[in-house]
Amino acid sequence: MSNTAQSEAVSAKADGAGRRRFFGRVEQFGLIVVWLLMIAVFGYLQPDTFLTWANFSTILGSQAVLVVVTLGLLIPLTANDFDLSIAYTMTMSSMLIAVMNVNMGIGIGWAVAAALLAGIVIGLVNGVLITVFRIHSLIVTLGVGTFLHGMTLWMSDSMTISGVSNILINAVIVQRLFGIPLEFYYAIAIALIIWYGLEYTAPGRRILFVGRGREVARLSGINTDRVRIACLAASGFLGALAGVLYTGTQGAADPVSGVSYQLPAFAAAFLGSTCIVPGRFNPWGTTVAVYFLVTGITGLVFLGFSSFIQEMFYGGALVVAVTLSQLVRGRQEQQF
Repeated sequence: MSNTAQSEAVSAKADGAGRRRFFGRVEQFGLIVVWLLMIAVFGYLQPDTFLTWANFSTILGSQAVLVVVTLGLLIPLTANDFDLSIAYTMTMSSMLIAVMNVNMGIGIGWAVAAALLAGIVIGLVNGVLITVFRIHSLIVTLGVGTFLHGMTLWMSDSMTISGVSNILINAVIVQRLFGIPLEFYYAIAIALIIWYGLEYTAPGRRILFVGRGREVARLSGINTDRVRIACLAASGFLGALAGVLYTGTQGAADPVSGVSYQLPAFAAAFLGSTCIVPGRFNPWGTTVAVYFLVTGITGLVFLGFSSFIQEMFYGGALVVAVTLSQLVRGRQEQQF
């Protein structure tokens, strides 16, 4: 091969590598760019209401519960399991705090501890049923979630219970940093812990391995059942923690509050798997996806759309997110 031909081949190879890097970056940060463009458009159309710090602080603070629910959801999703009970765990946790603190007069600290412990137990029950009896996670967690919903209605007599201790309310929403309620920083701290755990610890790498190929992981000596049970226990804990934040935000517990978090959490988890670390459920992509969806709904409401736009937006986002997630994964068959 002549020197000229060799130079052209090297140049073509370099161009190809450059294009792949460019499209890789577009895929990695595309959602963030679209999010910023969306903010710019809504800010241009509604500068006096949308483009204000009060609006942004409200968006950031008010959606911390959804961020925590979605972060809890992505842990079993990373190990290739669904947790359809997480939103109901959140509601039951919230109601347990209200019943113990308001109706029974138990201190808020003990009530919160009991709610978190209940969340872990729920996750362990999910994990044991899935791994011991080899039942699909969709069926088990759907059944457990429905059971929890009935239990919550029984505990509350289908009524909202208000009057939770101000200590919890102060720690969640009253106390602020830079004008943003502390619950936002709690959610960011949880995302940071999950990111570190998945990226830099041996248990985190095992979760990723199990999620990529359960049978291969088992043959490699990993106790896949133990990993899956631990993931579902972590999901139950974060679901309960979201219930704690919800109770602190509202100062009350609503027996049907969790229903509104289920669909947005799945939409954000799948949409988040298309950015930051494309093709993988990841905490920072999930956090961005939550605020992307909420920004879109808030902007549309400011433009005069009614509340029905929320259901349409979340439902459409879930379908689009799953499709994009599948494309990013290289059209591989989902193995849930």
